[in-house]
Amino acid sequence: MILFTVAVILLVAFIFIFLLYIDYVFGRKSHLKSVSKTNPSHSFSTLSIFADGPSLFDDYFAELKQAKSHIHILFYIVKDEGIGQDFLTILKEKAREGVEVRLLLDWAGSLPIILNNKLKKDLKSHGIELAFANSPTFPFLFYNVQARNHRKISVIDGKFGYIGGFNVGPEYINLDPKLTPWRDYHLKVTEEGVIDLQKSFLTDWNNAAKVNLLQNEAYFPAVSKGLIQHQFITTDAAFLEEKYSELIKNAKHSIEIGTPYFIPGPCLLNDLLDAIHRGVSVTILIPYTTDHLLVKEASYPYLRKLIKAGAEVYEYKNGFYHAKTMIADDIAVIGTANFDKRSFYLNYEINCYIMDASFHAKVREIFKKDMSKSERVALKDISGFNLIRQGKEILARSLSLFL
Repeated sequence: MILFTVAVILLVAFIFIFLLYIDYVFGRKSHLKSVSKTNPSHSFSTLSIFADGPSLFDDYFAELKQAKSHIHILFYIVKDEGIGQDFLTILKEKAREGVEVRLLLDWAGSLPIILNNKLKKDLKSHGIELAFANSPTFPFLFYNVQARNHRKISVIDGKFGYIGGFNVGPEYINLDPKLTPWRDYHLKVTEEGVIDLQKSFLTDWNNAAKVNLLQNEAYFPAVSKGLIQHQFITTDAAFLEEKYSELIKNAKHSIEIGTPYFIPGPCLLNDLLDAIHRGVSVTILIPYTTDHLLVKEASYPYLRKLIKAGAEVYEYKNGFYHAKTMIADDIAVIGTANFDKRSFYLNYEINCYIMDASFHAKVREIFKKDMSKSERVALKDISGFNLIRQGKEILARSLSLFL
């Protein structure tokens, strides 16, 4: 009887996993039919970079309070506590003043707000237009549940824009005991690039709220041309891996990657190994402290191969490293995408590809400062017999796409 019960449980589990697999495979095929590769023109803007939460949110909140026309915001996570409550209070005050406020949140990242009907009613009663991105739908429910809008975009009056790795919650301003100080990279954008951010936001708003504002000239005031050449590229669970592969293949001198989660998959792993073999130096900066289970163990199979080939890997030890950046020769990338399978194959992301020597130097200076607070990982540190680690690696390998 016991053996029969076990057999039934195993059969049910197998059927369940098989159905999830079928859902994912056909869901992804359906999704890929609906997306196309974009290659937007280059813009010229003024860019500022923030690497810590307190300075970013001081600047960000000051600009929000000065808004006169409209505020358009997309975040993956907004928490209704601490700085999150301060943030929502500012939005409510601006809406009361007559400023148009649109707040778009990912349904999974901000699920507590979705479930808080009282808060949603309060926001709407103050005049805030609220929508949730990537809400799961049938068919292919499992695939759609995994697809997340991971972009973080703010546009204020069509004149100021923000994009990067920060969300809104106490941990982002160093109030989480485990993850403090929180290290991240975020851009402030003025001039031409704000148009690109506005288009991206309004496209996502149309998809979520079913309201098309892309042709409304009020959201696209005249802007001047800045000095820093760059390109904003949005990716909807496709083509990001291809873009990174192109950058890695074209690199001739150095590649520096900063990411909280390093799970590249075989394609980019081989690209990095090929780069090392042709004499390109490869440096990878990851956090020592993690904020998610198994992400570190998922990275070990890739890191071992890269270290053996000659890559330098560092673990950040001054808090939590959450920045998303890659510097490939003279192109610096800052955005919302992690260097992992979830960002490549499931998440909706936006990155800024910067082609400017002076700004490139600023990014590299910040990156090197963070490396100075890190320790180099030796092969022996992540190799050898360790039953717990190896067990976690096996589990992480099977779940790596969804971590």
